[in-house]
Amino acid sequence: MGEGPARYDRLGVSYSLYRRPDPSIAAQVRRALGGARRIVNVGAGTGAYEPAGHELLAVEPSLTMIAQRPPGSAPAVRARAEELPFGDRAFDVAMAVLTLHHCQDMARGLIELRRVAKRTLVLTFDPAIEHSFWLVRDYLPEISKLDWGPMPGPEQVAEATGARRIEVVPIRHDCADGFLCAYWRRPAAYLDPIVRSCISGIALLDPLIVERGITRLASDLETGRWFDEHRDLLTRTDMDWGYRLVFEP
Repeated sequence: MGEGPARYDRLGVSYSLYRRPDPSIAAQVRRALGGARRIVNVGAGTGAYEPAGHELLAVEPSLTMIAQRPPGSAPAVRARAEELPFGDRAFDVAMAVLTLHHCQDMARGLIELRRVAKRTLVLTFDPAIEHSFWLVRDYLPEISKLDWGPMPGPEQVAEATGARRIEVVPIRHDCADGFLCAYWRRPAAYLDPIVRSCISGIALLDPLIVERGITRLASDLETGRWFDEHRDLLTRTDMDWGYRLVFEP
């Protein structure tokens, strides 16, 4: 996954504490998987969203992430998405959950997903929508300038993988998986450095930039300004922050 192995060997040490599968997202993934029997989870990390009751193999380049997979998890192969060590159509489904942006060559990673499986399932995000998220827009705009490479939107992912369906993935206010937009109604969570360390878009920024932005957020929470400006969010139970499930039914 590009610089992914080294990146998560540095940043992923607390990943299993805060990047737990969210029940509503997991249910949506399970529905999309349908009756698939053999599944490969590419960029599997600690194993979130790996469904039970399937013949599953994980692919993960980072030893730090593999070490955090819980007992009883599917076996893991250390490999990169761009060079999957499997034959053509070896699996019913190749899934990739919030990992595409860590590929050094995203286009190649998508080609490999399509090659090794009869169909694909990719949980990704629309950069334009995610970058409108209040944390990015108002406090850490540098996230939108991170050099992930040319980040394909959901439509481009669908075109590359031959998928025919794109579903909105609503993010609940109590989302259990601590990715970038998970705490949209719980802003104080971003003040926790361990929470931030599990969000790659924050963890990869210059610490001085993060400190400056988070200090502004802390001040706005203390004065009540954040609550005044985002009063509309406080009554919402879920939001669309650009996360999309792209799959072939």
